[in-house]
Amino acid sequence: MADNTHYVFGMHAVTALLRKEPELVKRLWVEQSRRDQRGRELLGMAKSHGLTAERVERQVLDKLVGEVRHQGVVAESQNQAAMDEASFFTWLEQSEAVPFLLILDGVQDPHNLGACLRTADAVGIQAIIAPRDNACGLTSTVRKVACGAAESVPFVQVTNLARFLRAIQDRGVFLVGTAADTEISLYQADLTGPIALVLGAEGKGMRRLTREHCDTLVSLPMVGQVESLNVSVSAGVLLYEALRQRTR
Repeated sequence: MADNTHYVFGMHAVTALLRKEPELVKRLWVEQSRRDQRGRELLGMAKSHGLTAERVERQVLDKLVGEVRHQGVVAESQNQAAMDEASFFTWLEQSEAVPFLLILDGVQDPHNLGACLRTADAVGIQAIIAPRDNACGLTSTVRKVACGAAESVPFVQVTNLARFLRAIQDRGVFLVGTAADTEISLYQADLTGPIALVLGAEGKGMRRLTREHCDTLVSLPMVGQVESLNVSVSAGVLLYEALRQRTR
Protein backbone atom coordinates (compact mmCIF):
# COMPACT_ATOMS: atom_id res chain seq x y z
CA MET A 1 0.00 0.00 0.00
CA ALA A 2 1.34 3.45 -0.90
CA ASP A 3 2.49 5.78 1.87
CA ASN A 4 -0.29 8.25 1.09
CA THR A 5 -3.06 5.69 1.57
CA HIS A 6 -4.45 3.70 4.49
CA TYR A 7 -7.16 1.16 5.18
CA VAL A 8 -10.49 2.13 6.71
CA PHE A 9 -12.48 -0.78 8.09
CA GLY A 10 -15.76 -1.38 9.89
CA MET A 11 -19.28 -0.60 8.72
CA HIS A 12 -19.65 2.78 10.47
CA ALA A 13 -16.22 4.09 9.46
CA VAL A 14 -16.49 3.06 5.79
CA THR A 15 -20.08 4.32 5.51
CA ALA A 16 -19.06 7.70 6.98
CA LEU A 17 -16.15 7.91 4.55
CA LEU A 18 -18.41 7.18 1.57
CA ARG A 19 -20.98 9.67 2.78
CA LYS A 20 -18.63 12.56 3.47
CA GLU A 21 -15.51 12.07 1.35
CA PRO A 22 -16.14 9.44 -1.33
CA GLU A 23 -13.47 10.99 -3.54
CA LEU A 24 -10.82 9.66 -1.14
CA VAL A 25 -11.83 6.01 -1.64
CA LYS A 26 -9.55 4.15 -4.06
CA ARG A 27 -10.77 0.55 -3.60
CA LEU A 28 -13.52 -1.15 -1.65
CA TRP A 29 -13.71 -4.77 -0.54
CA VAL A 30 -16.78 -6.49 0.94
CA GLU A 31 -16.84 -9.98 2.38
CA GLN A 32 -18.49 -12.47 0.05
CA SER A 33 -20.99 -13.61 2.67
CA ARG A 34 -22.02 -10.09 3.73
CA ARG A 35 -25.47 -9.74 2.11
CA ASP A 36 -27.51 -8.14 4.90
CA GLN A 37 -29.43 -4.86 4.69
CA ARG A 38 -26.54 -2.70 5.92
CA GLY A 39 -24.21 -4.34 3.46
CA ARG A 40 -26.62 -3.72 0.58
CA GLU A 41 -27.02 -0.08 1.61
CA LEU A 42 -23.25 0.39 1.65
CA LEU A 43 -22.93 -1.18 -1.80
CA GLY A 44 -25.67 1.11 -3.10
CA MET A 45 -23.91 4.15 -1.68
CA ALA A 46 -20.63 3.06 -3.25
CA LYS A 47 -22.32 2.54 -6.62
CA SER A 48 -23.87 6.01 -6.48
CA HIS A 49 -20.32 7.39 -6.29
CA GLY A 50 -19.08 5.28 -9.17
CA LEU A 51 -17.31 2.72 -6.99
CA THR A 52 -17.54 -1.02 -7.53
CA ALA A 53 -16.95 -3.18 -4.46
CA GLU A 54 -14.83 -6.28 -4.83
CA ARG A 55 -16.45 -9.36 -3.28
CA VAL A 56 -13.78 -11.41 -1.48
CA GLU A 57 -13.44 -14.13 1.13
CA ARG A 58 -12.90 -13.12 4.76
CA GLN A 59 -9.31 -14.33 4.64
CA VAL A 60 -8.49 -11.63 2.08
CA LEU A 61 -9.76 -8.92 4.43
CA ASP A 62 -7.89 -10.47 7.36
CA LYS A 63 -4.71 -10.30 5.30
CA LEU A 64 -5.32 -6.63 4.48
CA VAL A 65 -5.95 -5.34 8.01
CA GLY A 66 -5.19 -8.25 10.32
CA GLU A 67 -7.71 -10.24 12.29
CA VAL A 68 -9.48 -7.20 13.70
CA ARG A 69 -13.24 -6.66 13.75
CA HIS A 70 -13.48 -5.29 10.23
CA GLN A 71 -17.13 -6.44 9.95
CA GLY A 72 -16.53 -7.65 6.42
CA VAL A 73 -15.88 -4.19 4.97
CA VAL A 74 -12.52 -2.58 4.10
CA ALA A 75 -11.73 0.49 2.00
CA GLU A 76 -8.39 1.73 0.75
CA SER A 77 -8.47 5.48 1.18
CA GLN A 78 -6.18 8.34 0.35
CA ASN A 79 -4.82 9.86 3.52
CA GLN A 80 -6.84 12.75 4.88
CA ALA A 81 -4.37 15.13 6.42
CA ALA A 82 -5.09 16.57 9.84
CA MET A 83 -6.07 20.24 9.85
CA ASP A 84 -3.00 22.46 10.16
CA GLU A 85 -2.67 25.27 12.69
CA ALA A 86 -3.03 28.05 10.13
CA SER A 87 -6.32 26.64 8.84
CA PHE A 88 -7.58 26.18 12.39
CA PHE A 89 -6.86 29.78 13.39
CA THR A 90 -8.47 31.04 10.17
CA TRP A 91 -11.58 29.07 11.10
CA LEU A 92 -11.46 30.31 14.71
CA GLU A 93 -11.26 33.95 13.66
CA GLN A 94 -13.99 33.68 11.03
CA SER A 95 -16.45 31.45 12.89
CA GLU A 96 -19.43 32.99 14.62
CA ALA A 97 -19.82 29.94 16.88
CA VAL A 98 -18.69 30.08 20.50
CA PRO A 99 -15.49 27.97 20.66
CA PHE A 100 -16.01 24.53 22.22
CA LEU A 101 -12.77 22.58 21.82
CA LEU A 102 -11.06 19.47 23.18
CA ILE A 103 -7.30 19.27 23.68
CA LEU A 104 -5.62 15.91 24.28
CA ASP A 105 -2.08 16.20 25.59
CA GLY A 106 -0.33 13.08 24.37
CA VAL A 107 -3.03 10.39 24.20
CA GLN A 108 -1.31 7.41 22.58
CA ASP A 109 -3.84 4.59 22.59
CA PRO A 110 -5.82 4.58 19.30
CA HIS A 111 -8.85 3.11 21.08
CA ASN A 112 -8.86 6.03 23.52
CA LEU A 113 -8.49 8.59 20.74
CA GLY A 114 -11.25 6.95 18.72
CA ALA A 115 -13.58 6.94 21.73
CA CYS A 116 -12.79 10.61 22.41
CA LEU A 117 -13.60 11.49 18.80
CA ARG A 118 -16.91 9.66 19.00
CA THR A 119 -17.97 11.49 22.18
CA ALA A 120 -16.67 14.80 20.82
CA ASP A 121 -18.91 14.42 17.80
CA ALA A 122 -21.90 13.58 20.01
CA VAL A 123 -21.60 16.74 22.13
CA GLY A 124 -20.73 19.15 19.33
CA ILE A 125 -17.00 19.68 19.89
CA GLN A 126 -15.76 21.80 16.99
CA ALA A 127 -12.21 20.42 16.85
CA ILE A 128 -9.81 18.14 18.71
CA ILE A 129 -6.24 19.36 19.09
CA ALA A 130 -3.28 17.11 19.84
CA PRO A 131 0.52 17.29 19.65
CA ARG A 132 2.10 16.03 16.44
CA ASP A 133 4.81 14.10 18.31
CA ASN A 134 4.44 11.40 20.96
CA ALA A 135 0.70 11.17 20.42
CA CYS A 136 -1.65 9.04 18.36
CA GLY A 137 -2.81 10.30 14.97
CA LEU A 138 -5.75 9.27 12.78
CA THR A 139 -4.90 5.60 12.29
CA SER A 140 -7.21 2.97 10.82
CA THR A 141 -7.99 1.69 14.32
CA VAL A 142 -8.87 5.22 15.48
CA ARG A 143 -11.28 5.59 12.57
CA LYS A 144 -12.88 2.21 13.29
CA VAL A 145 -13.42 2.99 17.00
CA ALA A 146 -14.67 6.50 16.20
CA CYS A 147 -17.54 5.06 14.11
CA GLY A 148 -17.47 7.91 11.60
CA ALA A 149 -16.53 10.74 13.96
CA ALA A 150 -13.00 10.89 12.52
CA GLU A 151 -14.61 12.15 9.32
CA SER A 152 -16.83 14.73 11.06
CA VAL A 153 -14.69 16.27 13.83
CA PRO A 154 -11.66 18.25 12.63
CA PHE A 155 -8.43 16.85 14.09
CA VAL A 156 -5.66 19.41 14.49
CA GLN A 157 -2.05 18.36 15.05
CA VAL A 158 0.28 21.03 16.42
CA THR A 159 4.07 21.09 16.68
CA ASN A 160 4.22 23.08 19.93
CA LEU A 161 1.23 22.61 22.21
CA ALA A 162 2.27 25.25 24.77
CA ARG A 163 2.57 27.88 22.04
CA PHE A 164 -0.81 26.82 20.65
CA LEU A 165 -2.41 27.18 24.08
CA ARG A 166 -1.07 30.73 24.42
CA ALA A 167 -2.36 31.57 20.96
CA ILE A 168 -5.94 30.47 21.67
CA GLN A 169 -5.88 32.20 25.06
CA ASP A 170 -4.93 35.41 23.25
CA ARG A 171 -8.07 34.89 21.16
CA GLY A 172 -10.31 34.70 24.21
CA VAL A 173 -10.53 30.93 24.73
CA PHE A 174 -10.60 29.84 28.40
CA LEU A 175 -8.54 26.70 29.14
CA VAL A 176 -10.04 24.18 31.58
CA GLY A 177 -7.61 21.43 32.49
CA THR A 178 -8.23 18.23 34.42
CA ALA A 179 -6.17 17.13 37.43
CA ALA A 180 -6.71 14.83 40.38
CA ASP A 181 -5.08 17.15 42.91
CA THR A 182 -7.45 20.11 42.68
CA GLU A 183 -10.37 20.68 45.03
CA ILE A 184 -12.53 22.26 42.32
CA SER A 185 -15.01 19.72 40.96
CA LEU A 186 -16.04 19.93 37.33
CA TYR A 187 -19.60 20.37 38.65
CA GLN A 188 -18.51 23.60 40.35
CA ALA A 189 -16.77 24.99 37.28
CA ASP A 190 -18.30 27.26 34.66
CA LEU A 191 -18.01 25.35 31.39
CA THR A 192 -19.99 27.80 29.29
CA GLY A 193 -18.54 30.45 27.00
CA PRO A 194 -15.50 30.04 24.73
CA ILE A 195 -13.60 27.10 26.25
CA ALA A 196 -11.11 24.38 25.48
CA LEU A 197 -11.20 21.33 27.73
CA VAL A 198 -7.75 19.81 28.29
CA LEU A 199 -7.01 16.19 29.22
CA GLY A 200 -3.64 14.53 29.65
CA ALA A 201 -2.17 11.25 28.48
CA GLU A 202 -2.91 7.80 29.81
CA GLY A 203 -1.34 7.39 33.23
CA LYS A 204 0.81 10.53 33.13
CA GLY A 205 -1.85 13.20 32.84
CA MET A 206 -1.00 16.63 31.47
CA ARG A 207 2.59 17.70 31.02
CA ARG A 208 3.89 20.49 33.26
CA LEU A 209 3.80 23.25 30.62
CA THR A 210 0.31 22.26 29.53
CA ARG A 211 -0.92 22.36 33.12
CA GLU A 212 0.70 25.77 33.74
CA HIS A 213 -1.10 27.25 30.73
CA CYS A 214 -4.57 26.23 31.94
CA ASP A 215 -6.74 29.02 33.36
CA THR A 216 -8.32 26.64 35.85
CA LEU A 217 -8.06 23.00 36.87
CA VAL A 218 -10.99 20.75 37.73
CA SER A 219 -11.26 17.22 39.04
CA LEU A 220 -13.75 14.42 38.55
CA PRO A 221 -15.26 13.28 41.87
CA MET A 222 -13.95 9.84 42.88
CA VAL A 223 -15.76 8.19 45.82
CA GLY A 224 -14.74 4.58 45.21
CA GLN A 225 -11.45 2.70 45.51
CA VAL A 226 -9.96 3.37 42.07
CA GLU A 227 -7.71 6.40 41.75
CA SER A 228 -8.42 7.42 38.18
CA LEU A 229 -10.53 6.80 35.10
CA ASN A 230 -9.57 5.89 31.56
CA VAL A 231 -8.92 9.08 29.59
CA SER A 232 -11.78 8.43 27.16
CA VAL A 233 -14.17 7.86 30.09
CA SER A 234 -12.96 11.07 31.75
CA ALA A 235 -13.48 12.89 28.45
CA GLY A 236 -17.05 11.58 28.25
CA VAL A 237 -17.90 12.77 31.78
CA LEU A 238 -16.31 16.18 31.22
CA LEU A 239 -17.79 16.76 27.77
CA TYR A 240 -21.33 15.87 28.78
CA GLU A 241 -21.22 18.13 31.85
CA ALA A 242 -20.06 20.93 29.55
CA LEU A 243 -22.88 20.13 27.13
CA ARG A 244 -25.40 20.15 29.99
CA GLN A 245 -24.26 23.59 31.10
CA ARG A 246 -24.15 24.99 27.57
CA THR A 247 -27.68 23.87 26.69
CA ARG A 248 -29.62 24.51 29.89
